[in-house]
Amino acid sequence: MVKRLLSILLGLALLCGALYLLVPFTAFETVPNHNTAATHFDMLIVLGHPAEDDGTPDPEMRERVDEGVREFRAGVAQHIIMTGGPAHNKFVEANVMADYAASQGVPREAIIAEGRAKDTIQNIWYSRAIMQANGWHSAEVISSAYHLPRTALILQHYTGDLAFDWRTHAARWPPEYGSWRQVIYNFHEAVGCLKLRWKGFTHSKFLPNS
Repeated sequence: MVKRLLSILLGLALLCGALYLLVPFTAFETVPNHNTAATHFDMLIVLGHPAEDDGTPDPEMRERVDEGVREFRAGVAQHIIMTGGPAHNKFVEANVMADYAASQGVPREAIIAEGRAKDTIQNIWYSRAIMQANGWHSAEVISSAYHLPRTALILQHYTGDLAFDWRTHAARWPPEYGSWRQVIYNFHEAVGCLKLRWKGFTHSKFLPNS
């Protein structure tokens, strides 16, 4: 009888643990990653990440920019917005990213550095303003894979006069970070996305309909 009770309790514990993991990841993995079937866009938006303390690209920034360069070379778009301000240190992320992309052969005239954004919501807001100023109506948004579901939830707020065609596109995971770090980042973002899909975003002047 005791063994049976312990077995039942263990089963319930395992079920609860599975649900604890499954529910957030379901909310995370089911976020739509596009609103168009287009394969070519007016521009690429590469989302920023803090630079190293010496002002060089950190591994995630490097991989995001490298993916943007690959997409540019593949002809997905002819313009790239690098977006990110000095959110975590003194270096303007967009400038570091633009310099790195140029060092990889992207023409300077194809790169726009948006250096005011302090977070992902502002990344999209300021990039959309640049799009409007240039008459651009579509974008491929590039970031780390774990970051894209939350980014897509932000992009879904752009409706009506602010609407534009978009899809998200994942950069490669930095090989020096390892798989365990990737699992941790994914879980953290999965929980965050679950909360956002349940409660929504807090009001922000940088997020339409928030």
